Amino acid sequence: MNFQKIPPVELSDVFLDIAFRRAREKVAVKKKYPKDALQKARVIEHLRLDVVKDNIIFRLERILNTFPGTITLPPFYQKLIKLTLNYKKLKESFGAVNWAHERIRKVHGQYTSKVRKTKDVKLVKVLHKQFYGRVASLLKQIDKNLSYLEEARRVMKSYPDIKDLYTVCLYGFPNVGKSTLLNTMTGTKAKTAAYSFTTVTINAGYISMGDKTIQVLDVPGTLGRDKHNDIEKQAELVLEEVADLIIYVYDITENCGYSIEKQKELRKKLGKNVLIFLSKKDLLDQEQIDSFDEKHYTLDEIKEIIDEKSEERHQELLKRLALEKARLEAEKQAEIESLQKMTEDSK
Repeated sequence: MNFQKIPPVELSDVFLDIAFRRAREKVAVKKKYPKDALQKARVIEHLRLDVVKDNIIFRLERILNTFPGTITLPPFYQKLIKLTLNYKKLKESFGAVNWAHERIRKVHGQYTSKVRKTKDVKLVKVLHKQFYGRVASLLKQIDKNLSYLEEARRVMKSYPDIKDLYTVCLYGFPNVGKSTLLNTMTGTKAKTAAYSFTTVTINAGYISMGDKTIQVLDVPGTLGRDKHNDIEKQAELVLEEVADLIIYVYDITENCGYSIEKQKELRKKLGKNVLIFLSKKDLLDQEQIDSFDEKHYTLDEIKEIIDEKSEERHQELLKRLALEKARLEAEKQAEIESLQKMTEDSK
């Protein structure tokens, strides 16, 4: 799921400025108007009302249509939204946009009816101003909702594009070197720094292994507590929903600020299907590395294990793709046969 394509959400002033300007431009460029004063006034005002309505409705519908429907999203994203956003406020904001959308349509219908029925030229000419005022008032009422949707959009832009691939999760305390490992494994450029909690969202990278693609997720550091904050919960969510294999990153230099014993305690909570990687080994001598008493792997060894473990998942994916291709081809063939039959029947 790619959240990068959600367009920015403007506030009401931008909606109104653009819509009113487009209405002025449309009236100015129209070449032919009726000679009768009343008919001319009706055409001009009706045109203004339509342009303003169409422009604003388009922008409101773009908000409703380009944000992903939370109900139809995969469970991982549904839970991620609830961790990183105020879900109630998000739903209320979508509801407010929909309310304004329906109200503006209704008000437009009321004023086009007035323009059509009014026989006073002067009154016809001021109706669009009244309409503008009503529309502006409706949009101003949802400014706080538009503002929150823009805030939500910026948060969603940080979401990883989780794909249906064999997935490796890099896990451990803050500042142990997970992002550095991600960059080394996948060639990405995740932010790294010499302080804790540099990673506050989920970073994604990919490894190509022959005809396979492996997804690697660098998650925010966790402190190993029973009660997690919302940033730490993102890491737990990846473990629960998408991780096929965990690489637990140890910093046995303890420069991360956490003792080896604490790091071991967190490691024990993960159970099986975990590979151990020692980061920052360039800061240690071989004797210190050899003294570490848990089985650990080099990066090359980890890649070999991933290659082997991911093969079954890869074959399952190929099988699904083949079935989907066969289904589409069958539907296409059925459509061709249906068209041929219709052609024969028409003869």
